[in-house]
Amino acid sequence: MKTVHFKQKLLVEKEKLESEMGAIGRRNMTVPNDWEPVPSETGVEPDIVDQADVIVSRENNAAILADLEARYDTVLEALSRIEKGTYGKCEMCGKEISENRLEADPAASTCVAHL
Repeated sequence: MKTVHFKQKLLVEKEKLESEMGAIGRRNMTVPNDWEPVPSETGVEPDIVDQADVIVSRENNAAILADLEARYDTVLEALSRIEKGTYGKCEMCGKEISENRLEADPAASTCVAHL
């Protein structure tokens, strides 16, 4: 298996995810590997319509951040499996995960039979 190849792909994806999360959030200093949405503050007292827009924007960012963070955690888990020597093995049955599946999703933790 081309573990070095997949590790490189995962590291590139990790960096991209960190960049995307950093655009709408920040690291939570009290919880390791956790992110939180950045509050939108303009420095002026917003009117009621602006307040609603800020709330909707924050909720949208929180949802996007949650999706990005879930993928980020999956990538971190895959990198951890590489370090442990268990990468490329299905977590359900222990069989090899096909290289085609890993090319499509380097963070895959199960074979096609256990999707």
